[in-house]
Amino acid sequence: MTLHTIDNFIGGRLTPPANGSYFDGTDPATGAVYSRVADSADQDVAQAVVAAQNGFAAWSSTPARERANILLRLADLIGRNAKELAEAESIDSGKPVALAASVDIPRAQANFEFFATAILHESQGAWATDSRALNFELRQPLGVVACISPWNLPLYLVTWKLAPALAAGNSVIAKPSEVTPMTAHLLGELCNEAGLPAGALNIVHGLGAKAGAAIVEHPDIQAISFTGGTATGAAIARTAAPMFKKLTLELGGKNPNVIFADCDYDRMLDTTVRSSFSNQGQICLCGSRILVEESLYSRFIADFTERTAALVVGDPLEEGTDVGAVVSEQHFDKIMGHIEGARADGGRIVTGGRRAIVGGRCEDGWFIEPTVITDLDASCAANQEEIFGPVVTVGTFQTDEEALTLANGTEYGLASSIWTSDISRAHHMAAGIDAGVVWVNTWMLRDLRTPFGGVKSSGIGREGGFAALEFFTSQKSVTIEL
Repeated sequence: MTLHTIDNFIGGRLTPPANGSYFDGTDPATGAVYSRVADSADQDVAQAVVAAQNGFAAWSSTPARERANILLRLADLIGRNAKELAEAESIDSGKPVALAASVDIPRAQANFEFFATAILHESQGAWATDSRALNFELRQPLGVVACISPWNLPLYLVTWKLAPALAAGNSVIAKPSEVTPMTAHLLGELCNEAGLPAGALNIVHGLGAKAGAAIVEHPDIQAISFTGGTATGAAIARTAAPMFKKLTLELGGKNPNVIFADCDYDRMLDTTVRSSFSNQGQICLCGSRILVEESLYSRFIADFTERTAALVVGDPLEEGTDVGAVVSEQHFDKIMGHIEGARADGGRIVTGGRRAIVGGRCEDGWFIEPTVITDLDASCAANQEEIFGPVVTVGTFQTDEEALTLANGTEYGLASSIWTSDISRAHHMAAGIDAGVVWVNTWMLRDLRTPFGGVKSSGIGREGGFAALEFFTSQKSVTIEL
């Protein structure tokens, strides 16, 4: 395997870290080192901020139509390079290349397409005070902003942040996860090809405790959009809040999937397998707590277990692989620790629960069998803590109110799914569940116009749609006396 060097992208150029230090990037499917990643620190962040400041005046004053055209060219280039990007994302993260090609890369392309066109259709409020004055809202880019993205959907989620930030006219410092840097590295090259001005986008690689902390602490960065773990989000808030930075945090989830006996059973079963184990369960929106109406439970657990056991765990680069490797050895150990903890708490492993052995080039990779656990108390760790792997718990309920109590019985409130044919019940449950996103009879069906985010320990603020453009702009109230 070719050993790639992943440098920072600052001022439109690939730039080695100031300290000359790199760390190894590892392919989780093989356990082999495939890259040297810039181990950036405060000097690199400072350099990126200067480049962003130098590029801000030109980019922010670029007419919206021209900004849109550049971002549309970037979207087109993502589509033209989809195969290379999907393969890079698979090697980075361990996910099946087919999943990256069918979900992650198209969604990254769609993010730029949506926000490129959205800035051409923004409206700003205006109000007349009788015949005396005209009042209007004036929105302007903030300046230098930061986008910090996670490892599970590397290109998808970094573009989810970059697209509105750039479209609004800001200069951006992006920090992708140190675990999955390759697609962001390739994106920098595509930005130059699309004609994005130097300094409009700067990508700093490195560890969260060094590069990430330096970004959060830098006084000239006006806003931070972060997706990642709840503990890290809390640390960012403690630093950023006293500095009065704008902040949006999309954090962890322990999402309930509530299944009533009157659901469309076949459709529900197909979707529940997908919502449980897509991307090895490493999506913050996965339904990791399945709650089934008691009268349906026996049928469901038999069918769901059979479907889960039939999933193919294999080489992410091969066709037919349903479940690839988890992202790292450290994460592998964490997930297996949760499975053992659930067993110790009295849980019954009805399928999975072991390391999956994949031969050939993947014999040293970090693979876990899709795992279904039953007979656990709602208060145990497996039902309360975010495992973020191919592990789901299944429990039962008898009444709508019991379902709501169980669904809301964690500190998290990111997403939820409800399966029922009763429209009144669907409305009641949707209103009662503490979650920022509620799906009824579906999962992961997203309209980019709608705002997105969680409640409770799942975060603050909203991304997506015009809410994202609003986050990345300042709002002034202007009154002109006539």
